Amino acid sequence: MSLNSLNGNQRRQLIDTQQVFETWRATNTERNRRFLGSMRWARRNDTEYLLRKIKSHETSLGPRSSKTEKTYDAFIRGRDENTERLSNLASRLDEFAPINRAMGLGRLPVIAAQILRKCDDAGLLGEQLFVVGTNALFAYEVLAGAFIESDLVASGDIDLLYDTSRSLSVAVNDNIRNAGFLGILKEADKSFALFRPRGYRAANSDGYFVDLIRPEPKDVFRDRSPSAISHLPEDMEGAPIFGLTWLVNAPKIEAIVLDEKGYPVRLVAIDPRVFALHKAWLSSRDDREPLKKKRDIDQAKIAAEIAVKYLQLPFEPAPLSALPAALRNLTATVSSKD
Repeated sequence: MSLNSLNGNQRRQLIDTQQVFETWRATNTERNRRFLGSMRWARRNDTEYLLRKIKSHETSLGPRSSKTEKTYDAFIRGRDENTERLSNLASRLDEFAPINRAMGLGRLPVIAAQILRKCDDAGLLGEQLFVVGTNALFAYEVLAGAFIESDLVASGDIDLLYDTSRSLSVAVNDNIRNAGFLGILKEADKSFALFRPRGYRAANSDGYFVDLIRPEPKDVFRDRSPSAISHLPEDMEGAPIFGLTWLVNAPKIEAIVLDEKGYPVRLVAIDPRVFALHKAWLSSRDDREPLKKKRDIDQAKIAAEIAVKYLQLPFEPAPLSALPAALRNLTATVSSKD
């Protein structure tokens, strides 16, 4: 196993791309909060009113006056400025993309990036959904400023941890009410389909899998937490798996990573120390597939090395208190160089 540190040019290029993306994302958030929809003047009973329309809902902001005229002018001016700023920032990212590819900075599979973007747009990423499994390594390597050997990060699927204890916001409920989580996947790639209704796994026409997983309830008969993000009968349902409660309660990290086309995307994952200990625990289980055990321990050790050596995150009790002793006791295993 090895980590290859980025050179100076790669670091500068990555930082520049991340900064432009952060500005784009903040500008896009402002657009969605302040400039969503439209405004217009409409006459009602010989009086003009200022109307604000968002989606199919239109409300009156009051009759025409110096105040509503200022409101209208500020909205139009602000929206136009925001649109121009977004366009300029998007052009910068388009310029960066081929350079990022040429420098080898694009790492995350494009389909995984598309899925994460849609989850982020829907308000799910970092709230109800977190990346676990192999794809979390892309966040760790970006934070470390070093590349992990490609065989350790190669994957044909993405695992999304569903935190059923977090309630959905009104905005999120509105976004997924009609199409559900499967609808979000179809926005990324329309060929995504479930293996069975209310199943936990979807696949696209290229055979890329998306697994929705959730903590196994302590008492299935008393459990009232939702098993799916929506109530649609054909939507995905999280598979209950033992041990995921540890991950739900663990610290989280986020990073801006680059996909294989050189474009940035936000990735929210579990703490690399928790990833390392959980992978080591998986490798020790008798029911774990033998082919996966060696990869588990190798990924555990590389995540632990990044945590301690690059991110200065020691394996101390306080931040890992949500983990059982059986996992915390594996610290020596993930720190071993053998």
